[in-house]
Amino acid sequence: QVQLVESGGGLVQAGGSLRLSCAASGSFFSIVVMGWFQQAPGKQRELVATITSAGTTTYADSVKGRFTIPRDNAKNTVWLQMNGLKPEDTAIYYCYAGVRFNRQDYAHTYWGQGTQVTVSS
Repeated sequence: QVQLVESGGGLVQAGGSLRLSCAASGSFFSIVVMGWFQQAPGKQRELVATITSAGTTTYADSVKGRFTIPRDNAKNTVWLQMNGLKPEDTAIYYCYAGVRFNRQDYAHTYWGQGTQVTVSS
């Protein structure tokens, strides 16, 4: 099994910063990709940012220039550095990982428990 443990959410004023972290643990061959999704009340879960094991990143247009997604492959950990936060960034943020259990395996998706980020105006 694979577990993703998140931390770092909270309440912040508009314009402020937060740093989320997500650490993967368990027995697996490799983590192909890690990333973050957000889910606001009444909305679908949406991609925020991803990073592959090679360091290739993808960002939602709404967070480009404000958020970054550093990753430490050796520690199986990914962060979401959120700067210039806006009230519309308020959501539950979920970490996810695409995990292989052997070299020929496809990537299995795992999710963290979610962490609340609230941005006040």
